[in-house]
Amino acid sequence: MEVVEFLKPRFVLMENVVDLVKFSKGFLGRYALGRLVQLNYQTRLGIMAAGAYGLPQFRIRCFLWGARPNEKLPQYPLPTHDVVVRGFIPLEFEMHTVAYDEGHSYELQKKLLLEHAISDLPPVGTYDGRDEMPYDKAPQTDFQRFIRSSEKEMLGIIDDSVDSDRLLFDHRPLELNSDDHERVCHIPKKKGANFRDLPGVRVCPDNKVEWDPDVPRAYLASGKPLVPDYAMTFTNGSSSKPFARVWWDETVPTVVTRAEPHNQAILHPEQDRVFTVRENARLQGFPDYYKLTGPIKERSFRKFIY
Repeated sequence: MEVVEFLKPRFVLMENVVDLVKFSKGFLGRYALGRLVQLNYQTRLGIMAAGAYGLPQFRIRCFLWGARPNEKLPQYPLPTHDVVVRGFIPLEFEMHTVAYDEGHSYELQKKLLLEHAISDLPPVGTYDGRDEMPYDKAPQTDFQRFIRSSEKEMLGIIDDSVDSDRLLFDHRPLELNSDDHERVCHIPKKKGANFRDLPGVRVCPDNKVEWDPDVPRAYLASGKPLVPDYAMTFTNGSSSKPFARVWWDETVPTVVTRAEPHNQAILHPEQDRVFTVRENARLQGFPDYYKLTGPIKERSFRKFIY
């Protein structure tokens, strides 16, 4: 806000996570709005989910527009896909959700799912270290056809190169340690599978987990427990995210920097690994020609922040 006060730009556009309106009863969001008004800016707060605009990832964010008094304050674009935004926004900020008016029906496109994004990609293992490989099948969906376009095609330029001759970059996952990989191999390949499906875990009527006293605790080849204590205690035992698979018919939760399965749903539906850099990049909307560099952890971080 000090930068805005100094530069006095015609327009201001800010973006941040939804905690902007959740933390400390929305203090940060209220402060930002108040400062813009104090600086004689028109202002508008909008809360939008990426999945509502054609990405196969939910990813909800807050946007803040500001405009000088002699400028037209821009509207937020209305959703194009039928992703419902709910359960993340405090009631006092619910009116800022960007949506169509209630009581009116609109023809929206169907939301994109994990299957739409990555079903054409070849199988790889958790220790597959290849940076480049050929595609092994044609695109299966409109999203895949678009995301596999060359840079020229993205710019509307005719490209005579053959799609089958192009290479796939960065289709490799973060390498799990041997203990975590063994745990992942025990997670069933079914919708909703996670650490709760492992032996010795019992789900209580309140949906929290506890150790089953009738089942001996299972151990890995290293001697460490199959079900780690942190999975049982994460969010006081109420979470199903540790070592969870995302299924083909789901819109993916927000892609995060740390591609580890300890406290988030990030496992491939049918392969014993976390999502690859390329799969996560696609979920973010990065085209396949966009090549990342550096170690796998750095590639994940760069993909996250760009």
